[in-house]
Amino acid sequence: MYYIVYALFYLISLLPWRVLYWISDLAYVVIYYLVGYRKQVVYNNLAIAFPEKTEAERKKIAKEFYRQFTDTFVEVIKLVSISEKELEKRVKTDTEILNQLYAEGKNAQLLLGHFFNWEYANVAYARKLMHRFLVVYKPIENKVFNRLFYHIRSRFGTRLISSSNFKKEFTQEAVPPYALILVGDQNPGKPDNSYWFSFFGKPAPFVKGPELSARHNNTAVIFCSFYRIKRGYYDSKLHLYTTDPKSLPEASITKAMITFIESEIKTRPANYLWSHRRWKWTFDPEKHGHLLK
Repeated sequence: MYYIVYALFYLISLLPWRVLYWISDLAYVVIYYLVGYRKQVVYNNLAIAFPEKTEAERKKIAKEFYRQFTDTFVEVIKLVSISEKELEKRVKTDTEILNQLYAEGKNAQLLLGHFFNWEYANVAYARKLMHRFLVVYKPIENKVFNRLFYHIRSRFGTRLISSSNFKKEFTQEAVPPYALILVGDQNPGKPDNSYWFSFFGKPAPFVKGPELSARHNNTAVIFCSFYRIKRGYYDSKLHLYTTDPKSLPEASITKAMITFIESEIKTRPANYLWSHRRWKWTFDPEKHGHLLK
């Protein structure tokens, strides 16, 4: 079954970009107007993040988000067959900081939010870096699609680490000097064992893993800005936060990351994954008060 699905995706990936974006335009109409996929979640999230904006302004952001959302799917399909030359043309990477860290023999941890198109950030940086490039991923329940996405994400040299078996696989793969990329705004499975921060004025839990990992290994921490210039073209900037995380107060890395993500969202509101249930967990002062930073 895998080879049938792979062959289908491969053939679709050979279609010209303009045809793929026609498919995306059709998908946008279906998902936004007919199905209304998580539309209320998106509207609620935008109301929390941008209470100062009018309903019409938030609706405009929502529509732009859904267009980028459907574009992401066809762009990921394109990754099945995209050439290195084409990828080089479409994604600008910023490797100066990482090259300097590599020359010094230092490991790096890159933190980013759910910004479009994070799959392109993965493959573009994997092929450019001298570091051993590690990416944590959440396995897909469907084994066929899990295998397909594993292939797509590892095509250009990325070493994938399953979030469900992180400790063991990270120990095996983390051969210095390495660069570990993590999406830092994931919803934690256990909110009672998380950092709680104000995110756009409303308490939300954040996983401790990225900060604890950086501290334990004293890994340089870098915040990643990745954004769309125009359809199918992306730019990125890396911002070095610290080369000595052990010297910083507890939760300060997570706090700085949240501030960075908020700033990125305010700059490019439609570039964020608003269908993500970021305020899924309800803050309970009695249970979570001591965790609020």
